[in-house]
Amino acid sequence: MRLTKHSDYALRVLVYVAAAEGRQVSTEEVSEAFGISSHHLVKVVGTLGKAGFLAIKRGRSGGFQLARDATEIRIGEVVAATEPDFAFVECLEPGNTACVLTGACGLVGPLRVAQRAFIAALDEYTLADTLGKHGARYRSRLGLTQISLPRRRESGA
Repeated sequence: MRLTKHSDYALRVLVYVAAAEGRQVSTEEVSEAFGISSHHLVKVVGTLGKAGFLAIKRGRSGGFQLARDATEIRIGEVVAATEPDFAFVECLEPGNTACVLTGACGLVGPLRVAQRAFIAALDEYTLADTLGKHGARYRSRLGLTQISLPRRRESGA
């Protein structure tokens, strides 16, 4: 089983934002830190904003930060929000009629139980748990220790 890149990138964005410790960050900043196209990240950030994980400020001085405390964001909740159909196999996809056993298959029940168990296992962990004692290492590897607030422009008088 593999998560989509959308979910993978969503988890990375949330880790980055949590490691930034309340500072507003930009899509370009996250893109550079992970080597991911900023065009992909725009959609991911939009999904995370709609799902209530990120507070997004648009415009020239825009960016985003966590909408909730990292201790309140469950990893399973993020995966469920970024994997809308989350079909392990073709027969679990909505509207599937490709398999001759669709509607009469004994595998559907166990596979759905496995889906719920997967999300439940991830829900045992919060975003804060993923940072835990690794927060300083994350900040170092992501270049967050070198980032300073932008300087204010001095007015030329």
